[in-house]
Amino acid sequence: MSVDNRKHVYRKDLLLAFALVVTGLVMSGVSLIELRAQKPQHMAQTTPPLQSSPPEDTKPAESKPGGERPTTPPPEPARPDTQQQKQGAQPVLPPAPAEKVAPPIKEK
Repeated sequence: MSVDNRKHVYRKDLLLAFALVVTGLVMSGVSLIELRAQKPQHMAQTTPPLQSSPPEDTKPAESKPGGERPTTPPPEPARPDTQQQKQGAQPVLPPAPAEKVAPPIKEK
């Protein structure tokens, strides 16, 4: 490259950089003007206000060491009731179709 060609390329690059900087400054100025022209927006409160302490006459339930926790109603058994099966109760999910059952894994 000749010296004149280098100067021409340098000037062209410098002009492009200057244009980009000016464009950025203009965009920033326009954004700031828009922000100042709008009414201030109010933020909504996301958390509820703090509550006062609970009344003093309310006490938590007493815990008894080694005692069992009462359950109301009593827990249900995990196995289905045999009477319901005799009456013709349908299972929750039907059995998988034969084509979707995988063959057993063969040991090596």
